[in-house]
Amino acid sequence: MNVESSRASGILLHPTSLPGRFGIGDLGVEAYRFAEFLAASGQRFWQVLPLGPTGYGDSPYQCLSAFAGNTLLISPDRLVDEGLLSRDDLRPIPQFSSERVSFGAVIEYKKKILAKAHENFTHEAGDELRADFAAFCKSAGEWLEDYALYRVLKDENGGGSWDTWDPLRAGREERALTSAAELFLDRIEAEKFYQYIFFRQWSDLARYCRERGIKIIGDMPIYVAYDSADVWTRRTSFKLDDDARPRVVAGVPPDYFSATGQLWGNPVYDWERMKSDGFDWWIRRMRATLDMVDLVRIDHFRGFAACWEVPAGETTAKRGRWVKAPGRELFATLLQALGNLPIIAEDLGVITAEVEALRDDFGFPGMRVLQFAFRSDATNLDLPHNYVRNSVVYTGTHDNDTTIGWFNSKAGEGSTRDDEQIGEECAYCLKYLRSDGTEINWDFIAAAFASVADTAIVPLQDVLGLDSRARMNLPASGEGNWTWRFDARALTDELSRRLKELTELYGRTRADEG
Repeated sequence: MNVESSRASGILLHPTSLPGRFGIGDLGVEAYRFAEFLAASGQRFWQVLPLGPTGYGDSPYQCLSAFAGNTLLISPDRLVDEGLLSRDDLRPIPQFSSERVSFGAVIEYKKKILAKAHENFTHEAGDELRADFAAFCKSAGEWLEDYALYRVLKDENGGGSWDTWDPLRAGREERALTSAAELFLDRIEAEKFYQYIFFRQWSDLARYCRERGIKIIGDMPIYVAYDSADVWTRRTSFKLDDDARPRVVAGVPPDYFSATGQLWGNPVYDWERMKSDGFDWWIRRMRATLDMVDLVRIDHFRGFAACWEVPAGETTAKRGRWVKAPGRELFATLLQALGNLPIIAEDLGVITAEVEALRDDFGFPGMRVLQFAFRSDATNLDLPHNYVRNSVVYTGTHDNDTTIGWFNSKAGEGSTRDDEQIGEECAYCLKYLRSDGTEINWDFIAAAFASVADTAIVPLQDVLGLDSRARMNLPASGEGNWTWRFDARALTDELSRRLKELTELYGRTRADEG
């Protein structure tokens, strides 16, 4: 089940990083322009990060729901085009930064205009739009009702986690939920409406991409956040104690990114419970994700063979243990239910023969990252001469520094390497790539494109040749992540030409191109 039977390439860019005047990238005109840039450059994939609503820390890997969409991505301009807002409704537009997302200010502004759009919809929408909204609510009903109520109750409690709410509501006592649903009916309808608009705009953009030969690669975190509609509604599916608090939390042991490991803090699945209902939640989750995207990268794939469980209360991930997970049974069930699993396995980190067998037996392509290639010798699996066809090569991921930032890094700047190790890696890198380092980002891109890997993905930061200031995320850090945005003027014709030239040179265009 190869992701793509022919050679192809694409760009990694989360929509929040798009340009625009509303403080955050959205699903408006700049998203369509980026799709046009991809098509003109011969690219066939647009990879995004998880598209769910973000919570504390603004991380797309800690979403408030595994099913809902991030309404911060809704385009105000498109709401005007659709007649749900007037130009006056958008004013005043705050003086947002064009380089960084200020999530607090964006949330405040978007809440205001979305509420106005819902008010206008309630009083002025025609029959066709109302019928479309009703159809969406029906099709998404298995998650939408609970999510909308969760969001309203969360707002009622000052944004607090569900375990801090009134015990009857937190515990989902039937009469308490019925009473809340009646009391907050209008606000619940508004939350449903916001989801309707997100999915309407996303569907339009995805269709536009596909019409131009661009497939979208989505991203699925293996875990969900504790403060999420998923845990609130399905507490028995997670390893929680009698007070509904996690007994153990997820993470990874010490690695390339952190000497103390990464303590993610997500609750861990009670796999036996999930097996008992035929992995119903996972089937619905995967189906909903593949309704939005063409392929899905599953983050932390090795957690389906065994997951690193850390006792709740630990301050680092060092004192954890590996606990087996029923990945083989899960994917067999998903395959039977869905018929096809266009999955990319994020198989980075501590990989065992068991993880490799799980990946290979289901035909999932694994990942290779060029920034990891120069840490040892010619046997390093991340070196291009060691790739296999059924794999996806990245110059770097959202967790890596930019290629230029990596090449110029110093010890202590978000790296577990010392200066000697950095020097040795860079020297080996230059020798291997036969590079003088003046355009190291393009040398990386060329190496990825030239490799035997069926698919090559490059973060836009590397195409633009940006340094560490454009880094998207520094694992195990809590501030300044997920905020980078690019300049609208950066996507030049010359850049498109150069990217397409490499794409054609290494045979990654469609058969009808070139």
